[in-house]
Amino acid sequence: MPKFFENPEISIWITGIIVAISVAISLMVFFRLLIWRLRVLAERTQNKIAEGSLTVIGQTKIFFHIAVAIYTAILFVKELPDVNVLLVNRLLAVAIIVQLGIWGSSLIAFWIANYRKEKLEQDAASVTTFIAIGFLVKVGLFTLLFLLILANFGIDVTALIAGLGVGGIAIALAVQNILGDLFASLSIAMDKPFVIGDFISVDTFSGTVDHIGLKTTRVKSISGEQIVFSNADLLGSRVRNFKRMQERRIVFAFGVTYETGIDKLKTIPDMVKEIIQAKENVRYDRVHFKEFGDFSLNYEVVYFVLVPEYVVYMDIQQQINLELYERFEKSGINFAYPTQLVYLNKDQ
Repeated sequence: MPKFFENPEISIWITGIIVAISVAISLMVFFRLLIWRLRVLAERTQNKIAEGSLTVIGQTKIFFHIAVAIYTAILFVKELPDVNVLLVNRLLAVAIIVQLGIWGSSLIAFWIANYRKEKLEQDAASVTTFIAIGFLVKVGLFTLLFLLILANFGIDVTALIAGLGVGGIAIALAVQNILGDLFASLSIAMDKPFVIGDFISVDTFSGTVDHIGLKTTRVKSISGEQIVFSNADLLGSRVRNFKRMQERRIVFAFGVTYETGIDKLKTIPDMVKEIIQAKENVRYDRVHFKEFGDFSLNYEVVYFVLVPEYVVYMDIQQQINLELYERFEKSGINFAYPTQLVYLNKDQ
């Protein structure tokens, strides 16, 4: 045996390293097998507990394996020289606390994603609230873990919290725009002026709410692009929520020529009323000869579509327009269009 191995300190260090490597490899193999087993179980049974456990355990970081391996080596080789056991214990505690934070955060994320998947179609409002609650839980979790880390290193947490009261004011002033968006997102989640899946209109922009985040809300426009609104700006704007519309009021007008006889003018309201009342999901309101235009006799029509879908409204309006054109053609009534009559004086 070489003299190198006869040194007691070196032998102890080698033993400790071998123990640490063995423990680290064993932990990695164990977690890989556990993840594989949970994946098989989740795919076979669609078990939510298995899926959640798979998500959480899959976030186990390598530093956690290393920290546990080093701590085990120190316990196994008690005579390990030049090792500050107190410092190692504190670092191990930090590694465990951080890993707990990662596990907790991934569990909350899985919880929110699963709830959103199940409830988005039936209750989008509760999904928005759930996302806000999840954020608050994450903030509380990481705040608690941060305080535990500080306490682990012997820092007086009580005095620190008292000192943060003054420092928090300065920080709040520095990041007031970010905090404004944050509180706006919580207001959106609690007050629910709109939820994920609602079709809204803000100023000249319209689209479907795709995501409500901590700072911004993302809307997918009709033409396909994504529009990003600051939450604070969004709450300060006038938002029109078409998803919550129970029925749609339709007003449209048309004009006929001045050459149309009085008898035919009197039949037009009844003709339009008959066409509208024959349609499904429609409530007739009124038809009136409204005014004498520059080149036409103008009628105004009002009716209600009893469902909010825009495509349904357009289909109904198209049917009304086609039937109205057909009836006018049979009755000899002409639609008006811009014309100008010029009189020429032949004597000059």
